[in-house]
Amino acid sequence: MSSYLFLPLRKFLRPKNLFLISCLLFTLTLTVLWQLPDNNLHIISCDVGQGDATLITYKFSQMLVDGGPGNKVLDCLSKYMPFWDRTIEMVMLTHPQDDHLAGLIPVIQRYRVEYFVTGKGGNTTAGYHELLSQLKEKVDCCQLKVLNLYTGDQINVGGIRGEIIWPQREWVVENLADTDVDGREVAFANGVVLGAKSVRDPNDYSLMVRVNKGSVSFLGTGDGDSTLDPLLLASNRLSPVTILKYPHHGSKTGATKEFLQAVQPQLAVISVGAKNRYGHPAPETLDLLNILKIPYLRTDLSGDVEVITDGEKWWAK
Repeated sequence: MSSYLFLPLRKFLRPKNLFLISCLLFTLTLTVLWQLPDNNLHIISCDVGQGDATLITYKFSQMLVDGGPGNKVLDCLSKYMPFWDRTIEMVMLTHPQDDHLAGLIPVIQRYRVEYFVTGKGGNTTAGYHELLSQLKEKVDCCQLKVLNLYTGDQINVGGIRGEIIWPQREWVVENLADTDVDGREVAFANGVVLGAKSVRDPNDYSLMVRVNKGSVSFLGTGDGDSTLDPLLLASNRLSPVTILKYPHHGSKTGATKEFLQAVQPQLAVISVGAKNRYGHPAPETLDLLNILKIPYLRTDLSGDVEVITDGEKWWAK
């Protein structure tokens, strides 16, 4: 009887099978070791086509700013996050336009998100309403916290530290309706407001965030373009940064000379789709960067652009 019971185990432990098992375990161990994080901050401008998605990682923590126009952001997450990590500590939607928000819908569906940060403004698109539906579902079932943040608010998620530099709370109150596009009062949960009617271009409400590690800094700008530059310059919130996510995909109204002189980036990254119908990045933008001798990289030419820093040195790959 005992010999009969142990027969399958004996077959399983044959030398041929043991060799295969050893190879699989060795491969799995190498994969895990290869994906173990280092002590550096990684800033990845994901190649998502004509849109924005920036993944910031530090050790086992991630912050995703925007999701691009479709599912390509999932490829970026799979590439730069350990395969066993299914949690993103913070997701930020800079403003509710499809080339920034559409990719966040599958992200919320496939990953556990702890914090979702965005502004109060909304729109009438099916994509935005689907995003709201997904957020409400995750708030109810999965302890997702949704936040509105403003100038001066601090971010610290798993060692990723930053500060919101736009929009100012008072400016939002003055430039955003208290109702949605149909005139109804808007609310989400716990005092958070989503879906309010914008009285200006949605780009103007873009959340801008500065992330720091040591002496190295990154400034994400969403689609906040030169319209906001006088307000930003007057706010005294602008200071030299290491890496600039160039505003509005490199459009000709993306940034003024004065803005670029204030932030003095050592590298500008332009998130843009190949042969896009808008002509981004505009020749005027590239001319301005060349005149100011600011090096730049483009996702349409380089694919994902990854900047790595230990807080003192930085390098791009």
